[in-house]
Amino acid sequence: MGICISIASSEIHDQAEDQHHFHENVLYFTETIPHTHGSLYSKQGTKGLNQDAAILYQEYGIEGGAFCGVFDGHGKNGHIVSNMVRNRLPSLLVSQKYGVAKLEPTPESNNGRRPSKDLVKWKQACISAFKVMNKEIKLQHNLDCSTSGTTAVVVVRQGEYLVIANLGDSRAVLGTMTEKGIKAVQLTTDLKPGLPSEAERIRNCKGRVLALKEEPHIPRVWLPHEDSPGLAMSRAFGDFLLKDHGLIAVPDVLYHRLSPNDHFIVLATDGVSPLPIKIVWDVLNNDQVASIVMEAESEQAAARTVVEAATASWKRKFPSSNVDDCTVVCLFLQDKRHPSSLAP
Repeated sequence: MGICISIASSEIHDQAEDQHHFHENVLYFTETIPHTHGSLYSKQGTKGLNQDAAILYQEYGIEGGAFCGVFDGHGKNGHIVSNMVRNRLPSLLVSQKYGVAKLEPTPESNNGRRPSKDLVKWKQACISAFKVMNKEIKLQHNLDCSTSGTTAVVVVRQGEYLVIANLGDSRAVLGTMTEKGIKAVQLTTDLKPGLPSEAERIRNCKGRVLALKEEPHIPRVWLPHEDSPGLAMSRAFGDFLLKDHGLIAVPDVLYHRLSPNDHFIVLATDGVSPLPIKIVWDVLNNDQVASIVMEAESEQAAARTVVEAATASWKRKFPSSNVDDCTVVCLFLQDKRHPSSLAP
């Protein structure tokens, strides 16, 4: 069963109840008359409850701004955590942005450009908002998140820039036009325990990074002296059993300056069990996903088209394996009917 664009929770914006819509898994919100330049779609897997969540928030922050994100829950209460983060993070990020003290730009690498003061503030706001969000989850005393949590990949569009914040192993990809057609540019790194820098941090905190004998290609995070919980990602909200052993809720934040050739962004959760294969990004590679989005009949149909193509491909390749939940958000930077009409 799939879920298309739906409605937002009152936690997003208390004063616009007639313009936001909520559903258990996907959420669309705008502060103006709705005209969607994107789509969301979530399809429940064969393992049971859909633990994914997603959001597309138009006119976020400034006119023409946007906030989009996907959140892949795991563990007994992962569905609660992913929805909690989806509903709370947009407003929390804005409040942290305005609360950040005036900062001087630092000499960070940004495709050869020095980030503006405002971009530095967005980065600081992302790090701060994720930290506060994790604390708020921990304060839910009636919610056991010792081995439950969620990934998060969020893209904020502000004018000609994208700010990307990544926590875990969901992924963001940019579709950009070249002389040879549409090309995918991966914006995020899949943050898994097998990455040398992630493994080093975990081991420095006395955590262990080991793969099971039956899954030698899947590094997992374990407690120092117990064979649990075996988490297959190195950053997440929640999962407090591992928070003293290298698992962190600090996002990897980067910027991208948009060009007239940039057409859309695709965010997707990973997830196929029992193999460590992303239902979107591995059975369909980045460029295939970009081509599917570009060729979709409309902006509103794009996310669903990607999900259906990915699940169909998975079933052909691995007919005996369970399919995990699959969720996609597509944000268009240019109108498919009138290219460059939405470009910065």
